[in-house]
Amino acid sequence: MFFRDGFFWGMHLIWWVIWLVALGWIFFAPSNWPLQETEEESDALAILKVRFAKGEITKEEYRDQKKILEPDK
Repeated sequence: MFFRDGFFWGMHLIWWVIWLVALGWIFFAPSNWPLQETEEESDALAILKVRFAKGEITKEEYRDQKKILEPDK
């Protein structure tokens, strides 16, 4: 039937490739996207700014914590 025409093996091969790509994506894709990290950092800075604006922390505490959150600047 389909075994001799080659259609069976072609479709079978395509499905194996699809499954291997899907499994590779699941297991080897990075779990932390760079955009997520920058959003977390900006969220932390936003919270720090709000705390400073409310008067919960002093100017020195604000500067120290900002240096910790932004080590490259």
